[in-house]
Amino acid sequence: MNRRHLLVPAGALLAIVVGFLVWGGLTENVVYYLTPSEAVDQRADQEPGYRFRLGGLVEADWMEGTDEGVRFMVGDGAVSIPVEHAGAVPQLFRPGIGVVVEGAWDGDLFRSDTLLINHDEQYRAVDGEGTYQVPTGQP
Repeated sequence: MNRRHLLVPAGALLAIVVGFLVWGGLTENVVYYLTPSEAVDQRADQEPGYRFRLGGLVEADWMEGTDEGVRFMVGDGAVSIPVEHAGAVPQLFRPGIGVVVEGAWDGDLFRSDTLLINHDEQYRAVDGEGTYQVPTGQP
């Protein structure tokens, strides 16, 4: 009986410690971002210079290169935000692709210094005519 009284609290303590370590490790690796609609809604509550991540789709027909990077619009279907990114632009960056940019508001413009793109895992070779060739057995 004495042994059981020690094992149950020790097991519970061990479960709490393991749970805390797992939860802490997961929350540090999760990337949170705001959609353009959320960013506009929460803008009044943020202090000037507040940095956050903004995620959405790069809109077509409004993208231009700058000396420092690129200007483009990020939208979520309801709201569009102009973004000016300073820094390297990933090779797969193009209209219609999902992006997460990190930066801060500068007036109505979102200034970014980090640009992450979302791409699918389907890699296809380009044939001589500029179209993608789907490997045999792939969708």
